[in-house]
Amino acid sequence: GSEATRFTVITDTETDEKMLIAGLGALPLAAIVDYELTFSVPPRTTADTGIDSLTHALEALVSRRANPESDEYALRAMRLIGPNLRTVYHDPKNAAAREAMMKGATLAGLAFSNSSVALVHGMSRPIGAHFHVPHGLSNAMLLPAVTAYSLNAALPRYAEAARAIGVAGRDEGDQSAGANLLEELSALNRELNVPTPAAYGIDAAKWDGLLPTMAAQALASGSPANNPAVPDAEAIMALYRRAWQG
Repeated sequence: GSEATRFTVITDTETDEKMLIAGLGALPLAAIVDYELTFSVPPRTTADTGIDSLTHALEALVSRRANPESDEYALRAMRLIGPNLRTVYHDPKNAAAREAMMKGATLAGLAFSNSSVALVHGMSRPIGAHFHVPHGLSNAMLLPAVTAYSLNAALPRYAEAARAIGVAGRDEGDQSAGANLLEELSALNRELNVPTPAAYGIDAAKWDGLLPTMAAQALASGSPANNPAVPDAEAIMALYRRAWQG
């Protein structure tokens, strides 16, 4: 959904830090979105960008800056992404599923461009900068743990996300729907073969040594302040440790 946003991320190669640039100068006047160009995208990239799009929509919905417009985009995105992400991973030339994912990704971009991303993105940028993990994959590594941490701070919204994705019924209670969402995110990572940071090959000593720096960089990005549960540095380091374990 980056084609529909006013945000750009750059990496400072001297400090290994990813920083956000925001402004109307980064917003295109028009975007041509052609799902047929995704038919040849490899499974790993399909999975990572798909979970990234899901993260965009989910974080836009639960963000402290959410609003009726961003809510509509986010829920529409999740209704498309939820039923189709596994399909495009296993059947990459499925035209209907690819088209749905492309629409969902664009809508998710519109969603977070009109509200914001939150803790997952704030924490993922340092992983990408220090360890050169692709952006979508670093989001996927963090999404289950961060959602579990944040769930009770915005339970009705996470429950609505579960219903939009298709893992909870319309009449299902919020507690049950929230639990279903947590299970779905973990199951999705397993099925799409999302590695833990350890399985990706990141050195444990380097990971542990960089935790204070990564936590500080995550907080400095501003994204964690948009999260339903606003963490301090210690909470972020604990989440990094949890993500390491998977």
